[in-house]
This record gives sequence, C-alpha cells and structure tokens, in this order.
Amino acid sequence: MKDMKSHLSKKEVEEIINEVYPKIEKHYGISKFQECSPYVEVQRNIYEKYSGIEGMEGGENDTCHAEHCSVMNEITIYYPQMKSRKMVIESLVHEYQHHLQSPSWFKRYYNMGYDYSNHPYEVQATNEEKNWILFN
Repeated sequence: MKDMKSHLSKKEVEEIINEVYPKIEKHYGISKFQECSPYVEVQRNIYEKYSGIEGMEGGENDTCHAEHCSVMNEITIYYPQMKSRKMVIESLVHEYQHHLQSPSWFKRYYNMGYDYSNHPYEVQATNEEKNWILFN
C-alpha cells in the first residue's frame, strides 16, 4: 500500500481511468450541453499543459488535482496529485458532474460572487464524489 506522501504513476492513473471511466459515462449519461462525453487526458501539471513546455513548473502552489473544460469537452487529471485509486475515481466523478452542468450557469454563478467553496455546481460535484465506490 502506498503511503500518503507518495502518488500514483502516470501509468497507474491511466489504468484506473481506462477501467472506471466507461462505468462513469454509462451511469451518468451524456450532458445535454455536449454532443459526447468528455475526452480524458492525463498531464503532469497545469503549467505544463497550458504552456506546452515539457517540464514547466509553477511553484509550490501547484495543487490542481483535475479540471473540466467545457469548451474543449475534456477532463484533465494531474497524475502527480493522485495519491490513491479512490482519489482518481473521485476526481473523475467530480469533473464529470461539470460535464453535465450548464457552462453558462457555471460562469454566471462565479459572476454572481460565488467562489469555489460555495459555488452551487462545485458543492454538487463535491457531494457526488461520495459515489466513487459505485465505480471501484
């Protein structure tokens, strides 16, 4: 068993995604806001992803676990942040909820003054993480 300070390898994360993501897609279905389910990609960190520069670092505050982009219809999992199988599945479940939610309302809630901790869509997605066990 891995200790809490270690993380899963990129290969381990990809294997978990390949195993459980089809179950998540089947369980939740396709968003009415997209034509298909999101593509899932695995990246080292958010800075490397958006700069396109391999090895790009962002500093100690690089704690992004995963994200959903409605424009690209993709979920990105940042594998060095993944500490366990449970965390990978919870991240997929959380980000898949964003796929199901209205992109315009997602932005609108932030414009209304909500932040990550109280944004209705983030609260809903976080609450849904408890269902990770359905896909384990």
